[in-house]
Amino acid sequence: MKLLLKISFLGTNYCGYQVQPDKPTVQRELNEAASRIFGFDCDIVGCSRTDSGVHANQFFICVSKKGANEIDCTIPMKSVPLAFNSVLPDDISVLEARMVENDFHPRYDVKHKEYVYKIWNNPIKNPFHADRAYHVPQLYSDETVEKMNSAAQYFCGKHDFCSYMAQGSKIVDTNREIKYASVVREGDFIIFKVAADGFLYNMVRIMTGTLLLVAQGKIEPEDIQKITESKNRKNAGATAPACGLYLNKVDY
Repeated sequence: MKLLLKISFLGTNYCGYQVQPDKPTVQRELNEAASRIFGFDCDIVGCSRTDSGVHANQFFICVSKKGANEIDCTIPMKSVPLAFNSVLPDDISVLEARMVENDFHPRYDVKHKEYVYKIWNNPIKNPFHADRAYHVPQLYSDETVEKMNSAAQYFCGKHDFCSYMAQGSKIVDTNREIKYASVVREGDFIIFKVAADGFLYNMVRIMTGTLLLVAQGKIEPEDIQKITESKNRKNAGATAPACGLYLNKVDY
């Protein structure tokens, strides 16, 4: 059996989830924490990679003894989050723990992942949302937000999304299926929510940048379909900053 942990983290201080030489990452902190708790080195596999500065409201990792693909965890499951949280930094938290079969894979067994992108849409900056939302000072009307939502519907379905992939990415199969997408206003926030069976490198951030072109009146909602069909990154919007992006939910 392997140990499955549900975690959340604030990505501001990290160069993404995946371990990188001589750089602070979420996985590095988890590796060090597991070693301190269990007294031996562990293999930790995450449900996704995240870019530098990207956050996670919900993220899953599997923990096993290094080279063994299993772990003998004698700590009661209800105490595992407490044990990890006692040695993890304050911007990473273990929420739940349970055992899973050895053949479970936190990445390949995912059915859908849901991301949210937060835009702080107020002329006045808010220090409490710095590094946690993208500040867009131009105030958008409810009608404009509705146009963004109409545009987001053109993402839905199965398409080749290479127009929304960072240039230089080595991904060959760029077909993905968007389960749902929406744009709503919540107070001073504009929230873009999107779920899919998988995402390309920078895909949600580029989709956000393209929706902002709609808000700015530079393109119409129906132009999203043309941009997608063009399969040309140059036709889509700018890559929105990482600070507003959250991995929100993972479905198995």
